[in-house]
Amino acid sequence: MRVGPPVKHDPYAALRLPDYRRFAVGFLAGSTGLQILNMAVAWEVYDRTHDPLSLGYIGLCRALPVVLLALFAGHVADTSDRRRIVVLTQFGFAAVAAGFCVLSWQQAPVWAFYLLLVASACVRAFNGPARQSFLPLIAPQEIFQNVVSYQSGIFQTAAIGGPLIGGLLIAALPAMWPVYLISCAACIAFALAVAGTSPAAAPRAKGGLTFRAMLAGMDHMWRERPVFAAILLDLLAVLFGGATALLPLYAVDILHGGPQLLGVLKAAPYVGALLMAGWLAFRPDFVRAGPVLLWSVVAFAASTVVFGMSTSVAVSVAALAIGGAADNISVVIRHVLVQMRTPDHLRGRVGAVNSMFIECSNELGGFESGAVAKFFGPVASVVSGGIGTAVVVAGIALAFPQLRKLGRIEPLREPDPAAP
Repeated sequence: MRVGPPVKHDPYAALRLPDYRRFAVGFLAGSTGLQILNMAVAWEVYDRTHDPLSLGYIGLCRALPVVLLALFAGHVADTSDRRRIVVLTQFGFAAVAAGFCVLSWQQAPVWAFYLLLVASACVRAFNGPARQSFLPLIAPQEIFQNVVSYQSGIFQTAAIGGPLIGGLLIAALPAMWPVYLISCAACIAFALAVAGTSPAAAPRAKGGLTFRAMLAGMDHMWRERPVFAAILLDLLAVLFGGATALLPLYAVDILHGGPQLLGVLKAAPYVGALLMAGWLAFRPDFVRAGPVLLWSVVAFAASTVVFGMSTSVAVSVAALAIGGAADNISVVIRHVLVQMRTPDHLRGRVGAVNSMFIECSNELGGFESGAVAKFFGPVASVVSGGIGTAVVVAGIALAFPQLRKLGRIEPLREPDPAAP
């Protein structure tokens, strides 16, 4: 077979798609609003309790509903209109933000905040699989890594701006409730942006709602060993390395700052990630994706240890930024791998399993960090988590040679079956 000359990499390929541009603007607004919301909840809860375990409870409330609903939500994403699901769930996030506005205005007890966090997690359980599997419907496979790099950069921008804006608003305003109102408006903006797109028709999975059908995504991931290994790596690495849940404690009790410093600390990982996303958008696809993924997680673990031991604002911010840059490499590789190695009729269910793993790692990792900090102190919690992450990388590399030897990520070459 004759091979033609290599196609020149177009760093602006994603931005040439009108539907993606519309989606991207809305995603920036919605993600920024949710970042503001998350920071406001964490600050208000810790300000009332001054208990690191209360921060852990936030993670627990955000994780358990997603874990319980993920498989069902993935089946819904594969059998229903994904655009409609994304729109409805964004309006759901807006309703949750309005609820927090009322709770803060009425000075409701902390347990009421936890209940609304559970409701938010139920919305997120359906939003995640639908939003992830919607993106390939507006972006061709040939430029998907470029699209994912832009998506990652937009998310990092929101994650930088959200905490900084939130910190400034909390410090400047006499009450918290207007902060939640801004988040509500941002989520509505994303819903309207997605409603204005024209995605390609997705082949929907056949058959009714059965336990076997819901497990189809997990079965596919198990057979695609590099995909399973990459997601398992993310689950275990972030489960141990979840230092971000303790940022309110570090900002107040270790670095002796206020809400503005908390905003800087929360934004720092995403500054590093945004810079990395910009570099990834302008470079061609990885030719040794597996080793790059593994070493990026090692770098994340090392930066976590440095942050945990630091008592300097400058060192802490730098460590978080380096960790965010390293983590963004793994995010892009993992997302491209999952989407490219999954047939479209399974993308919702595979995305659901991916969301379930992400929630377990991020939010249950936050609970783990808060619990360890409660009994052994925050420094021991963060440093031991970073060391545990490095150990996880070594274990995954030994257990899954398919990931260790993974080269360029190629699309799955198999016809989509009519049934799950």
